[in-house]
Amino acid sequence: MTDKREITLEFGDKEFTFDLTPQDVTKYFNAVTQTSKVAPANNLLTTTVKQDQRASLKPLLGNPVMVMQLAGALLEEYSPDVEIIVKKPSATPND
Repeated sequence: MTDKREITLEFGDKEFTFDLTPQDVTKYFNAVTQTSKVAPANNLLTTTVKQDQRASLKPLLGNPVMVMQLAGALLEEYSPDVEIIVKKPSATPND
């Protein structure tokens, strides 16, 4: 995976481009707590959006549900396509 990914989200008649790095995502995950989820998502969006689009994005971030939907879509697109299979333990002992 490259260090930096450019991701464009389109909603309504607006388009926003975000530059995400592993450090951005790590900082977001480390900031999320039991009582703080919207603020870290808001920070992720405002710090990674292209600087010339930040002023247009900010009014949309007044609704916490919108913040979470945008951050969720951004993280979903950023995540690699990896198939993970959890193997169940065998019912018989391996003695």
